[in-house]
Amino acid sequence: MKVYNNFRVLRSAVIYGANGSGKSNFINALLFMCNLVQTSISYQPGQKIPQATHKLSEKEKPSTFDIQFIRKNVRYAYGFSIEGGAITEEYLYYFPNGRQVKIFERDRMNIQPGNRYKSSFDVSIKDVLKENRLFLSCAANYSNVRELEEAFLFFTTDIVIYNPSMNNWTEYSIRLMQDNPSIKEEFLQMLNALDTGIQDVKLKVEKVKFTDLKRDLQLPDNLMGLIPEQEGNRIEAKVIYDKFEIDLLNEESSGIKRLFEIICPMIDILNTGKVLICDELEASLHEAVIYKIVQLFQNYKKDIFAQLIFSTHDTSLLNRELFRRDQVWFTQLNKDRATDLYSLVEIKDVRKSENLAKGYVSGKYGAIPMLNHVFFQKAGKDGEE
Repeated sequence: MKVYNNFRVLRSAVIYGANGSGKSNFINALLFMCNLVQTSISYQPGQKIPQATHKLSEKEKPSTFDIQFIRKNVRYAYGFSIEGGAITEEYLYYFPNGRQVKIFERDRMNIQPGNRYKSSFDVSIKDVLKENRLFLSCAANYSNVRELEEAFLFFTTDIVIYNPSMNNWTEYSIRLMQDNPSIKEEFLQMLNALDTGIQDVKLKVEKVKFTDLKRDLQLPDNLMGLIPEQEGNRIEAKVIYDKFEIDLLNEESSGIKRLFEIICPMIDILNTGKVLICDELEASLHEAVIYKIVQLFQNYKKDIFAQLIFSTHDTSLLNRELFRRDQVWFTQLNKDRATDLYSLVEIKDVRKSENLAKGYVSGKYGAIPMLNHVFFQKAGKDGEE
C-alpha cells in the first residue's frame, strides 16, 4: 500500500462476478479509453468513433468515461463523453499540492483553457482538432504543456491491459529475455520459486527473409511465388530441464507457455511501476501461480509502485491472507441490466473471521448467477430415474 495525499493506494485488486455481469466490459471500457487517446488524432473527417451503446440506454444519451490516476506523484482527473460518434465533452484537471487546477474543458469544438494555460494552446492545435478527435491527443502532440504530455503518457505507457484470449506476448517475452539478461535471471528465479523444474532457457530471435521461411515450411513452387519478399522473425526457444530439453513453441505444455508469455512482461511492469489490468488471469494458470503473482505485486520493492487489477472466477483466492476487504470487488447487473461495481467493504455484517469464499458462493455478497433451483431439482430427480 502507498500513501498519497492522505489517500491509501492499494497495490492489487480482484473483481468477481457472474458470467455476463460486466467484468469484461469494465476492463474493455479502460481499453477503449487507452486506444482512443492513442489513436483518435489519426481519425479522418467524417469518420465516426466506433462506440457501441448499451441496448437499453436512452436514445441520444452520451457514453461517458471518467478516470483518476497518478503519474510521477501527481494526481490527474480526465474524462470525455461521446454521442453520435463524436466528442461532446472532455476535461483534464490535475492536483498540484492537493488543489484542483483546470488544464482544459471542452464543449464540443469549444476549448476553455484553465487560467494557467490561456496562452498554451495556439491555432495549430485547433486546426488539428476535429469532432472525432480527443483534445488530449491533439494537444499532447502539438503543444509543450508538460501536464498534458504526462496525462497522455499514462494512457500510452503506464497502463497495460492484457486479455489471454486476445493477446500473445510470447515473442515479446523472448525478446525481453534476449535483450535484458537481468529479466531472464528474474524469470528463472520465479520459475524456480514455482517449482517448475526448469533450469534454463535458450533463446534466439533473428530477422529472416520470407524466402528462407518458405524453405523452412517446404511450400510447393506454385505457392512460393504468392508470398511477398519481406522480412519476418524466426523464433527459437528451448526449455532446459534437468535431463532433457523441450521446444517451447511446439512441445511444451499450455501452462508453461502461459508462464513464458506473461511473467516477463510482468517483471517489466513491476520494475517500471506500471498498472497491469487482466481479464481472467487464471486462464491456463494454476491457482498457486496466481497466488504468487498477487503476492509479488503486493510485496515488491517499496520505492517502485506497480499495480495489478484482474478479474477471476477462482474463489480459492478469496481469503484474508491474500486480500483485504477493500481489495475485493464485485460486478452485478441491476434492474436496467447495467453493471454495478462495488467493494466488499460496502457490504454490512461481514465478520473479520468470515470465510469469504464460502460467503461469496452462498450468495451473501451478490454477484453470482441466480440459478433456477426448481430446474436443477427436477433434473436431479430425472437422473435418478
